[in-house]
Amino acid sequence: MYRLGIDVGGTNTDAIILNDRLQVIASVKAHTTQNIESGIFNALTKVLQLAHISPSEITQAMLGTTQCTNAIVERKHLAKVGVLRVGYPATASVPPYTAWPEDMVESLGGYTAIVDGGFETDGRVLNEIDKKQIIDILGDWKGKVESVAIVGVFSSVNDEQEEVVGKLAKQMLGEDIPVSLSSKIGSLGLIERENATILNASLSKVIQNTVDGFKKALENEGVVNARLYLCQNDGTLMSSEFARRYPILTIGSGPTNSIRGAAYLAEIRNAIVVDVGGTTTDLGVLQNGFPRESSLAIEVGGITTNFRMPDVISIGLGGGSIVTVNDDGSVSVGPKSVGYKIVEEAITFGGDTLTATDVAVRLGMSTVGNPERVSQKVDLGVAEKALAEIKRMVEDAVDKMKTNANDAAIVLVGGGSIIVPEKLAGVSKAVKDELGSVANAIGASIAQISGQIEQIYVYSEQNREESLNDAQRQAADLAEEAGADTNTLELVEVEEIPIAYNADGSTKVRVKIVGDLL
Repeated sequence: MYRLGIDVGGTNTDAIILNDRLQVIASVKAHTTQNIESGIFNALTKVLQLAHISPSEITQAMLGTTQCTNAIVERKHLAKVGVLRVGYPATASVPPYTAWPEDMVESLGGYTAIVDGGFETDGRVLNEIDKKQIIDILGDWKGKVESVAIVGVFSSVNDEQEEVVGKLAKQMLGEDIPVSLSSKIGSLGLIERENATILNASLSKVIQNTVDGFKKALENEGVVNARLYLCQNDGTLMSSEFARRYPILTIGSGPTNSIRGAAYLAEIRNAIVVDVGGTTTDLGVLQNGFPRESSLAIEVGGITTNFRMPDVISIGLGGGSIVTVNDDGSVSVGPKSVGYKIVEEAITFGGDTLTATDVAVRLGMSTVGNPERVSQKVDLGVAEKALAEIKRMVEDAVDKMKTNANDAAIVLVGGGSIIVPEKLAGVSKAVKDELGSVANAIGASIAQISGQIEQIYVYSEQNREESLNDAQRQAADLAEEAGADTNTLELVEVEEIPIAYNADGSTKVRVKIVGDLL
């Protein structure tokens, strides 16, 4: 029994195979292709050849991908979305798509309606829904929209109206039409939750193509006995069927894969992970074995949302970053990069562009390419200045991720980690591993399944213990739905935040439960 982990990045597709003791027996890097299926197939073929195992022995296959993120950023392959906001007349002054980029609205079709409905902050009915009104709108959208986003006022307190409207949408438009409910996706804040729900609905075709491409690539290589999983943006996994319903949860999974992979390689539960790629360096925090989540609203493709995302910062520093000698004699590194062309343009590989990788080779930190050529063409003083700048950039970024003034442990991963010196100010120790270049694929393959619920409870109507038990039950149900073994479920996080200026004890409760794969 073996696990296969694949992570599709912008430049490389990484693949690894683990045995039943979660030991890496083979790992490869292959160039990412425009067609996700062929890129996965190429990486899979290579890693199977190295592993010397039968494809039929792989029982679990995990995929981390940026396909959904790229689709939003590039405005490509998105579904036409019908947006039904259940909140008239209370929310009529701010219509859906407010502050959205015009090209994005055009890509999604611009179909919107605000219908009667909504709840108060304590779950009491603000306005009843009008089924005929909703049916008429859905009837007009038939044949025009490919997915539906339903957003209710304070549905995070009471989701009854959303559920009713969701059933009507299926009845009117067909069972095959994807329906996204905001109560299952976002947090407090109507507009941000609505935005996240619309994006989730827009990704229905993208995730279908991604899952189908993954499945076909596996089958073509003989991997026919494996359960399929996709990576979530909290460092855990979900079944492929669960991912079809919540594709937005794959956004941000790349950095979290690296964070989880770093935790596995370094055998550490609390640290700052520094993932150095070809163009950028991503920094995230490993907290009790999981990526720390951001407490701020996240912008995706120019659209503000509030679904869960990892707390990650990126800087324009990577192995392919171009090193420039300025007129005053100072040296700058990045943000421009040769990217995937590093094997053609970097000096150590026979090119003429001075990169951060050349600096590492010149200073004896790495022997990739042709060190002799680098020593002839790269001035030692320039290399030392460049390294000092790289050191400063990483130190500043690490400092921004800290929550106190103490020195922090860091884990260096990613193919470009050779450019970062191990001695850094503010760092107690820096951990590297020879498998760090494929930490993202490792993170994809060793993760657990999670279920997370975020909901408002009114403690004056339902006491705290009952509320927390209810939240834990819902999170456990979600974990099971996502593919977790119910016998292994474990509560890993409980967060309670009282709602400001609310006298009835309203509290936002967030609960996370994880379990092993079936």
